[in-house]
Amino acid sequence: MSNDRYVSPLSERYASREMQYIFSPDKKFRTWRRLWIALAETEKELGLNITDEQIEELKSHADDINYDVAKEREKIVRHDVMSHVYAYGVQCPKAKGIIHLGATSCYVGDNTDIIIMAEALKLVRKKLINVIAELAKFAEEQKSQPTLAFTHFQPAQPTTVGKRATLWMQEFAMDLEDLDYVLGSLKLLGSKGTTGTQASFLELFDGDQETIDKIDPMIAEKMGFKACYPVSGQTYSRKVDTRVLNVLAGIAASAHKFSNDIRLLQHLKEIEEPFEKTQIGSSAMAYKRNPMRSERIASLSRYVMVDALNPAITSATQWFERTLDDSANKRLSVPEGFLAIDGILDLCLNVVDGLVVYPKVIEKRLMSELPFMATENIMMDAVKAGGDRQELHERIRELSMEAGRNVKEKGLENNLLELIAADPAFNLSLEDLKKTMEPAKYVGRAKEQVEAYLKNVIHPLLKENEDELGMKAEINV
Repeated sequence: MSNDRYVSPLSERYASREMQYIFSPDKKFRTWRRLWIALAETEKELGLNITDEQIEELKSHADDINYDVAKEREKIVRHDVMSHVYAYGVQCPKAKGIIHLGATSCYVGDNTDIIIMAEALKLVRKKLINVIAELAKFAEEQKSQPTLAFTHFQPAQPTTVGKRATLWMQEFAMDLEDLDYVLGSLKLLGSKGTTGTQASFLELFDGDQETIDKIDPMIAEKMGFKACYPVSGQTYSRKVDTRVLNVLAGIAASAHKFSNDIRLLQHLKEIEEPFEKTQIGSSAMAYKRNPMRSERIASLSRYVMVDALNPAITSATQWFERTLDDSANKRLSVPEGFLAIDGILDLCLNVVDGLVVYPKVIEKRLMSELPFMATENIMMDAVKAGGDRQELHERIRELSMEAGRNVKEKGLENNLLELIAADPAFNLSLEDLKKTMEPAKYVGRAKEQVEAYLKNVIHPLLKENEDELGMKAEINV
């Protein structure tokens, strides 16, 4: 690491080496050479005067890129593609004359961008599936643990810890659906020339339309794609980048919501993210256990959600068949969006894998609010014992207000049950009332919903993707 210049924290602190390599210069320039080989093979197979010897020479130098030659050449010609065409030709003197034949710079640049985004989406997909798998384990373990649910962050009807986890899981599963759709729809640019008209190939193949129609499908197949976009200007439509980064922004939004909930639960001391034995929570307050992983998820997620505006604006502002104001923005927004989401998913995987649940704290908070939530059941029992529903409803309202004042104004425990037991209108003993205070009675179908969701949705999804499972995330800092 160099300490005298700026280095992106996405590389140094957050993203995995695997994702970093996908967006590395080495990956890019090796892909350029694969594309030049695919073009030469296609042109040979369609009848141009290209020899097997030339193809083999190109293949023999597909990976040993002479970066020093390309770098020196670029100082002279100020063009990255032509510098690498030159450098490849130095290594392949017999094939020098047919490298990049009929193509424009976007043939290697844009096709490589699509190939790299596809590989990056596959890595994101793998990590997303593993996050879902870890959440599924957590939901199964905690499906029956009653907990106080909140609407507006105010106490509401109880749920279970596992049911809450299914809400996080479902959003990630929706992101997976979006990712699979976009990944499945990605196509290559192909080789369409300077303005997308394939005019250069019309010249190369003496106007043979049927032969020219075969070029793009053959290149796509050689590069592992089903098809090329049917029409283009010089570049593939920048709307493609918009669709890809919208998927990343969706994952970021789901991760942000998850991390917010964990941060709030950690404040309540009900659930904590992992905390290492030697980890320091605060430089001043040694006792603190800050939810720094969840905070980092939120921080990076905001970056990705805002970053998705870049390709949308770039797509909207392209002129006619192409302008170059996309280039600098693209080389920042797309890789860094992927590096950030990679770090986010590693953090999510780490957090879910190590979540600590404190049932006693959960129970204490739930029991402090449960008497209010049990009043309807208490009223029904009192009616069965001979009471008048309307009168009892008013008495419960009055007693609930009194108990609420005791809690909020006097700092006392919730004594609603004692107040009801002391009121002869209810004809219920304190012992009778306490029997109604079983949390499991108030969680509705939470447990059954968890079981059904895992069985019908998540387990089939994980079964289909079992080869992707088993990842563990390493957090750098």
